[in-house]
Amino acid sequence: MVEKFLEGRGTLITGGASGFGRGAAYAFAERGADVVIIDNNEELLEETAKKVADKTGQKTIPIVCDVSKSDQVEAMAKQAFRELDNIYVLFNNAGIGIAYGKNICRVREEQWDKIMSVNLKGQWLVAKSLWRKMKAQKFDGEMLSGRIICNASLAGLKMNPKLPTYSITKVGVIALAKLLAKTLAPYITVNSIAPGFHVTGIYLDSVEVVETVLREERIQIPLNRIGTVEDVVELVVFLASPASTYITGQCIPVGGGLANF
Repeated sequence: MVEKFLEGRGTLITGGASGFGRGAAYAFAERGADVVIIDNNEELLEETAKKVADKTGQKTIPIVCDVSKSDQVEAMAKQAFRELDNIYVLFNNAGIGIAYGKNICRVREEQWDKIMSVNLKGQWLVAKSLWRKMKAQKFDGEMLSGRIICNASLAGLKMNPKLPTYSITKVGVIALAKLLAKTLAPYITVNSIAPGFHVTGIYLDSVEVVETVLREERIQIPLNRIGTVEDVVELVVFLASPASTYITGQCIPVGGGLANF
């Protein structure tokens, strides 16, 4: 039996149509939350929202939004709060990976601007659009008014020369989460997570692609397996749960031990 600790609480997930975001949407809804799912892939977004709603019976609202565009983010935030009474959890998950293999001196300006706008600016814009209303929320029997979980990466903890711009954005996400944690305490907890090598869209949802990258970079995962979406979703659920109310400002790796070696 899954504990319904998110019953009566709204959740919002960016990059929610696939990968970690889609997994989190199912997990939050299964624990009683209504869910707003944000993505710029309208077709996949609608499909995911319908599947989550059909499986869980929870209200699931898809909103098409490019998180790098401030006008779209502001409109999204207004719609989200019209649809839901509250937003207790923000999973700031949307991100892209481009220019793999190029060293930092060979990344093109348009690639730099694109990935910075989505991965770093996007998380800042979304948090900026929601924090005031999140902070003002009240829940019976709880001191906290909300939770923010930012998706960073092991590449933000250990620089990857083959993913230079991506790595820089994820360093920024970790710093952003720490600053938000200081700013929004004691009302909202803010933490970041640092996934490693997991089978998601950034690796074309392919085990073979992940294995190729690991071979090329001569990486051996200490726990001797590639990560799954579920590995990350379970951490996200923990950070949204009553078990983590005294944790804020942290970056938690979930990479099979790679962050420690």
